[in-house]
Amino acid sequence: MKEITVKKLSTESFAKYGTYANMINPVAPKIGAEPIEFYRDMVQSQLGMSSVVSFGVCRVVKRPFVMDVSEYHDSCCEVVMPLDGDIVMHVAPAVPEKEFPFEQAEVFLVPKGTLCCLRPGVWHHGPYAIRAEVVNCLIALPERTYVNDCKFYSFPPDRHMKIVGEGVN
Repeated sequence: MKEITVKKLSTESFAKYGTYANMINPVAPKIGAEPIEFYRDMVQSQLGMSSVVSFGVCRVVKRPFVMDVSEYHDSCCEVVMPLDGDIVMHVAPAVPEKEFPFEQAEVFLVPKGTLCCLRPGVWHHGPYAIRAEVVNCLIALPERTYVNDCKFYSFPPDRHMKIVGEGVN
């Protein structure tokens, strides 16, 4: 089984997939000073044709670190933010083919409280909990995206990928 190593998030390495910001300890322009500081416009998300954003929770229980499925959305971004623990999340760039681009896949460590906004077409799937048995992730998508704009790809058994690296055991 091919191995894929977890990478630390950086603006440069994640730019082709989307944007992110630490929402718990923000480092960004702000309005005001203590006791009230407002960190504005840290991450933007396209809603596609919808004007309604829906917020949900993806609860991930610790499981084997093996990638065997992925998905993408053609017309909108997806926002993911681990609320109570760190996660690793796989991504791959949007490509014209409908098959997962195995050779371009990457896996990132996303610390709790870090909001990631994935661009339309970026391959991804449910993250993996690390250092905790369960992690709850806030998900923001246009209403009913999971029905109207979600393309899945199950990996053939000989293309499964084992995630290795920091926090993964």
